[in-house]
Amino acid sequence: MTQIPEDIKKLSFEKAMEELSDIVDNLESGNIDLEKSIENYTRGSQLRAHCQKKLDDAVLKLEEIKILPDGKVSKKK
Repeated sequence: MTQIPEDIKKLSFEKAMEELSDIVDNLESGNIDLEKSIENYTRGSQLRAHCQKKLDDAVLKLEEIKILPDGKVSKKK
């Protein structure tokens, strides 16, 4: 399992995805040296794990929602 640093844990899903997208662009460009590529890859893995956790948490919350016959929303018990 990927260890997620505290600074990444504080990021919103959107901010983490934005940073991850920038890292992917940098890696795909091939314009950075090997050491920086390794650093970027490591941070990208951490960001991906953080985003996946955020998505998993959201799915769990959605699974707790129940739609009643009258169309109202309730939390499952």
